[in-house]
Amino acid sequence: MNLHPASPSSQSQSPLAPADVEVVQYFAFTSMWQREGWTGPICAGVSADGIVRDLVTDAPAGAPVEHVEGFALPAFQNAHSHAFQYAMAGLAENHPTGLADDFWTWREEMYKCALTVDPDQAEAIAAMVYAEMVRVGYGHVAEFHYLHHDRNGKPYAHLAEMGERMVAAAATAGIKITLVPVFYQRGGFGMEPQERQRRFISKTVDDYLKLLDASAQIVKKYEHAMLGCSVHSLRAVEMDDICRTVEQSPKVPFHLHAAEQLKEISDCLAYTGQRPVQWVLDHLSIDSRFHVVHATHLDDAEVKGLAASGARVVLCPSTEGNLGDGIFRMKEFVKAGGRWSIGTDSHIGLNPLEELRMIDYRQRLLTHQRNTFEGDAAAYLINESVTSGRDAMGVRSSNHFGVGQPLDAVVYNAKSHLVAETSEKHRLATLLYTSDSSRLLGTIVDGAWVVRQQHHRRGENIKEAFSKAMRAIKNR
Repeated sequence: MNLHPASPSSQSQSPLAPADVEVVQYFAFTSMWQREGWTGPICAGVSADGIVRDLVTDAPAGAPVEHVEGFALPAFQNAHSHAFQYAMAGLAENHPTGLADDFWTWREEMYKCALTVDPDQAEAIAAMVYAEMVRVGYGHVAEFHYLHHDRNGKPYAHLAEMGERMVAAAATAGIKITLVPVFYQRGGFGMEPQERQRRFISKTVDDYLKLLDASAQIVKKYEHAMLGCSVHSLRAVEMDDICRTVEQSPKVPFHLHAAEQLKEISDCLAYTGQRPVQWVLDHLSIDSRFHVVHATHLDDAEVKGLAASGARVVLCPSTEGNLGDGIFRMKEFVKAGGRWSIGTDSHIGLNPLEELRMIDYRQRLLTHQRNTFEGDAAAYLINESVTSGRDAMGVRSSNHFGVGQPLDAVVYNAKSHLVAETSEKHRLATLLYTSDSSRLLGTIVDGAWVVRQQHHRRGENIKEAFSKAMRAIKNR
């Protein structure tokens, strides 16, 4: 495995590039999607480190150019991932007669999966699902990581052993990662942790902060690995300890689950006297660095309060649908100025275009209207998911593509039959609302093709290691 030391600039995207850095490759795209619309034809010149040093209509005479008959969109951000759960994707769909099968019964299957994998297997599973993410257009993943300890619940000698395996898997798969170590302390509101949760548990805030610090040291060792922090949920950490964690953690993206399930709402009301998101709004000084995952069940005050706070919501439509969570109040949240990104969570579905379509179509089914978003719906969905997705990773950028930023792009075939006959005005909507992976030419991360024509550059080795891990786990 080739793991490189981190460069000093790997934690951010600079708006400017040194003029004396040599461009080693130009990519001549048919067109490129920026926040304000299509621009092209355009040539993106990148240096050896994958940073854009030049954006021009025509490459300089004699420069090395790769002509790409494709439309370049910014690579997507997957703002919520539990990599190990890919090992159980599709295994919880047999519903015995008479069983009230819901999130909580699914969770029991998840616990079984969590108790099986060792570090090598966890890394192989993560590399496989991360490679699949790149194949469908993701360039960066936030790994909401709580599988911290060994199978007996004992910390590894290296506290961040399992976290480092996630970072190493991302390096193998060619995707950027924001490692989000999760504070998981309790088994529910006021409840001791369950035995099946033993691999997740940090008993105190200090224990979690030691794990977080060990994780911070890990990400410094790798190119394009970044750090976030998290409490799993209000039910999983004591309320005072949630406040302490927020106060004492570094100023990096802060992720937490909230209001995913109706039972969570009733349990939170019984324990605290408040609904989960209202408790968060009243007790934590939240702002744009906070990313609230799911937020499925909000009342009117929570919709308005969460939008006004500047915190982002992370929506995982395929998983939320698979688990029967419910439908987020997207139309009202957006009207109130709310911001959001997408994630694939349990990885029952992976395609970012499908996640975006589900967000829109569910609102149409609820309202019996087609205009979930005013104006150009496709432009809004792409722009918001990418911009807030980058926020969830800890990345800031002035536009989707720019000088001084890495060239991270998902490229769609400009010669595909329907797209080729579509005007620029309707191009993005055609790509978003009608496309599947067959239209993809590939995904570029840091100025290099990681996946091309559905073939990952390390695909055979990744698949071989994954197959070995799955044969050992024997859960399928």
